[in-house]
Amino acid sequence: MNGVDCIRMNLEMGSMTIGLIDDMKDDCLRMPTAKGGNHPLWVLGHLTYSEASMVSDMMLGEGNPLEAWKPIFGDGSEPVSDASKYPPFDEVRAKYDQVRAATMKRLEKMTDADLDKPSANCPDEWKQYFGTCGQILSILGVHTFMHHGQVADARRSAGRAPNM
Repeated sequence: MNGVDCIRMNLEMGSMTIGLIDDMKDDCLRMPTAKGGNHPLWVLGHLTYSEASMVSDMMLGEGNPLEAWKPIFGDGSEPVSDASKYPPFDEVRAKYDQVRAATMKRLEKMTDADLDKPSANCPDEWKQYFGTCGQILSILGVHTFMHHGQVADARRSAGRAPNM
């Protein structure tokens, strides 16, 4: 397996997390614990915002097309239970599909040598993790699974059985 294939597989496995989020559409503001946490809608928006940021801005240097979402889904944002503070679930879900499709389209055009190219707009303090195109694309898969447990916990908080 080459690097591009490995990244593709990791990105495709993210569908497991998205499946959990889709299952929570009717209760997407459900906090995973009694003390709060990242609810499914926030996780979906955060994954979408972050992927757009990492690929469009950091990797390609084109800016984040979802910059307006930074206050509600960016690093440091705090999930709230007020639905009026967020775009509708279906809008966020459609944007996720659009962002992921663009990422996969870019990946399909890449070779393993392209993975070693430096990212266009990576801050110096993040180069250890996001300094190359391959690092950025690899982190996307890891990032999705970082949030998987939060959505699984929100499902359990809602009384839903584990899906595995």
